[in-house]
Amino acid sequence: MNSPQGKAFSRVSEDDREAAVRRVREAYAEEHISHEEMDERLGRVLAASSRAELAAALDTLPAEDPGTTATIAAAGGRIKRRGAWRVPRVLKVESAFGRVRLDLSRAIIEGPVVDIELSLGTGNASITVPRDAIVEVEGLTTGWKDLRYRPRQPSRPGAPRIRFSGAVGYGRLKIRHAWR
Repeated sequence: MNSPQGKAFSRVSEDDREAAVRRVREAYAEEHISHEEMDERLGRVLAASSRAELAAALDTLPAEDPGTTATIAAAGGRIKRRGAWRVPRVLKVESAFGRVRLDLSRAIIEGPVVDIELSLGTGNASITVPRDAIVEVEGLTTGWKDLRYRPRQPSRPGAPRIRFSGAVGYGRLKIRHAWR
């Protein structure tokens, strides 16, 4: 099943299906397709049982925007973001010494997934995510102190997925969900 043909005929995951639905709706919102064509494509996406059928339903749609990457870096001092700031698809946070405070609770998160890559030396980091966000921390390693995070369940369908990766050296990383 590792061949290209085997992959095309593999079963469709729910994430793949949700991404395809979102892509069809975006094409309609951007006036690339008519309402009738959107309905027809959504029906095909929802009925697809293989990736090949899913790809055929998305054929001729404009290419998906891969998103942007931004880096916030400080050798020493603080990194702080809060309020209505725009979160890119991939956010790299680099700090050798100092504190990091990121509040995504009111941030503008345009895509379904945000990847946050941490490269922190010493100092504590506190990250607040939206109340209904799905948080993944499997790609994250901590050095001296442990990660403090308590998952919140359940999340609403279509909630943003925030994936953390990278390394935290000598400091505590605390990830929490916003209260509202």
